[in-house]
Amino acid sequence: MTSNINELVDRIAKLEKQLTEAIKEQETRFHYKLEGTRVRFEEAVLNAHRKLRVAILPYLGSSTLRSVLSVPFIYSMVIPLAFLDITVTLYQHICFRLYNIARVDRSKYVVMDRHQLAYLNGIEKFNCVYCGYGNGVIAYTREIVARTEQYWCPIKHARRVRHAHSRYNHFVDYGDAEGFKAELQQLREQLQNLDSKQKMSKKQ
Repeated sequence: MTSNINELVDRIAKLEKQLTEAIKEQETRFHYKLEGTRVRFEEAVLNAHRKLRVAILPYLGSSTLRSVLSVPFIYSMVIPLAFLDITVTLYQHICFRLYNIARVDRSKYVVMDRHQLAYLNGIEKFNCVYCGYGNGVIAYTREIVARTEQYWCPIKHARRVRHAHSRYNHFVDYGDAEGFKAELQQLREQLQNLDSKQKMSKKQ
């Protein structure tokens, strides 16, 4: 069990390194650089992007009726999303400290940078911020719940789980009573050092 987990962790670290390299290649291909949370395009590329931007009035004029009708339903979802964001943040800051679990870094999940693209108009930028926020909050919440599950009930399901969360492969097999009793404390201790392990894998 432990050797399999170590192999998976090593494989994930290698994939993360490959992903970083692929992102660097993409930066070169599309002529931009990341400076913290800011994206800097070359001036010539930026000017070309501005020429491709569709003004707001023509953009609204090309909207379909179904798009207009869906607007209040789409944007009203910001209320439950914001509520979820606030409550899971409070939850992890209180409970994770009590359980001695490494807290989830929200900034790694809630990423909003597409509004910096010059070929998007104001409405498109707002929509991109909204979608980035919504999906980011869900991903952030999922990681918090995943760590909670590893602490309290790290047992795999009998049935196949589609798109299992990041902690699922660490769990004990379904029906392995002895394994659950033997490994529960170790699985809980894993959650204490997640941040340090992630930093080490990035340096390698």
